[in-house]
Amino acid sequence: VQLVESGGGLVQPGGSLRLSCATSGIMFSIYAMGWYRQAPGKQRERVAAIASGGSTNYADSVKGRFTISRDNAKNTVYLQMNGLKPEDTAVYYCKTIVNFRDYWGQGTQVTVSS
Repeated sequence: VQLVESGGGLVQPGGSLRLSCATSGIMFSIYAMGWYRQAPGKQRERVAAIASGGSTNYADSVKGRFTISRDNAKNTVYLQMNGLKPEDTAVYYCKTIVNFRDYWGQGTQVTVSS
């Protein structure tokens, strides 16, 4: 199982980024996927999740600004981030659970700064 994130970078406050997480080694369409983030000195937190059927949920801090989606044909999950704030600065990871085991990507850095 491999998860590879991309799309991070430096963006000004109010800007947008779209993160991608490409997966391999799993039957992607049947698994829930999640995006998490970890800021320096803080615990990793869940940002958004999407079930195999497409239902979604979000952390209160990102509701209305972030959108999680999936493309089962591409085995990829996305995180569209709009209205970015400095407090969104973190390393963003995608995760799935297969056979009761957590699988994580390597992370992609998002920095929101003027």
